[in-house]
Amino acid sequence: MAAHSIETIVDWLVDGARAAERAEELVQHLCEALVESGMPLWRVGVFVRTLHPDVLGRGFIWRAGTDVVVGDANFSILDSSQYLTSPLSAMFASRKPVRHRIADDEEFEASRFLRELQSEGVTDYIAIPLLFTDGSCHAATWSTKQRGGFTDAQLGALHAITPALARVAEIRALRRTAVNLLDTYVGNHAGERILAGQIRRGHTAALDAAIWLSDMRGFTALSDSVAPDIVVEVLNRYFDCQVPAIVDQGGEVLKFMGDGLLAIFPVERGREDAPDVCARALAAAREASRRVARLSDAESDSPGSALRFAVALHIGQVLYGNIGGGNRLDFTCIGPAVNLAARIERLAAMLGRTIVASADFARHQADEWERVGEFTVPGIAATQTVFGMPDEASRSAPHGAH
Repeated sequence: MAAHSIETIVDWLVDGARAAERAEELVQHLCEALVESGMPLWRVGVFVRTLHPDVLGRGFIWRAGTDVVVGDANFSILDSSQYLTSPLSAMFASRKPVRHRIADDEEFEASRFLRELQSEGVTDYIAIPLLFTDGSCHAATWSTKQRGGFTDAQLGALHAITPALARVAEIRALRRTAVNLLDTYVGNHAGERILAGQIRRGHTAALDAAIWLSDMRGFTALSDSVAPDIVVEVLNRYFDCQVPAIVDQGGEVLKFMGDGLLAIFPVERGREDAPDVCARALAAAREASRRVARLSDAESDSPGSALRFAVALHIGQVLYGNIGGGNRLDFTCIGPAVNLAARIERLAAMLGRTIVASADFARHQADEWERVGEFTVPGIAATQTVFGMPDEASRSAPHGAH
């Protein structure tokens, strides 16, 4: 923004603050422009709630002379004494502006946050609701060290920019919500493709990937013997053992199928990175196995403590994209490679092993695997050689070829 007046700032916001690609850049540019227009700001906070299973919302904090700091708040903050005694709590409850002229406000003593502002030399603080068109309430907070606090004209200017700030914040929040939902329900890479417009049924692409297919042993017996809410709790704990391990190694979880899990580790075309991808997939499998074992040991007396999981690893080409009927689609992967991984995974229980792999996968890490045997599998014409971890051999009953 070349000229910095309240009018030009409002116009910039109404136009979508296009120069600010990220939300923190928007807050940074806004605060700097307000300061250049004569607004005596010391600290500014913009707080936007979001739709996320773990995160209540995001906060963007700017201080004079510094860059914006971004932080997430989880739901537990709503019960904290710091929040309950804060001006934000009162503002969200009333949905009206809350002001504290700290120099002569006796009520601020109950708030640790306001005492901290006083120690910094802040004289005035105001929290103004950002009301979105869906009725939800978010917030912008403004504080100053100016002697006597904000003037009436300065407060008027802050109120004047609030509607435009609310609109642009809502647009950014809606896009972030869409990203969060897509990441949560279909995965990061699939979400990116959907947002890029790949939403037509049948819109698929060939993708080389390491394939992870896992299943939990003993789940059927568990689901028949305990209450449904306990079954869900056990499932969530066991998936918590797998999902972080997969994501940390660059994999993407595509689907939960009851007690099963489908994930892929994409192989970039034109690069000889298949060995690295397979190494990361195997590292994830080993870490998941360790986490499941630790969880079982820690909860030896709880339902599901005897559950184990098995994972099959394969590498090949899959079709990755939109599949479904009518206007209900699923972004997933299919193909012979996925079918083979599923068949190999079913052999794991018979073999008494946790981690098994196809020959195509194991050849990228010959030193890591041992040949278990050759097996015929339903729907696959050729006999399949299956590999396992050497350290699991002592726990496996000997099996011949099938």
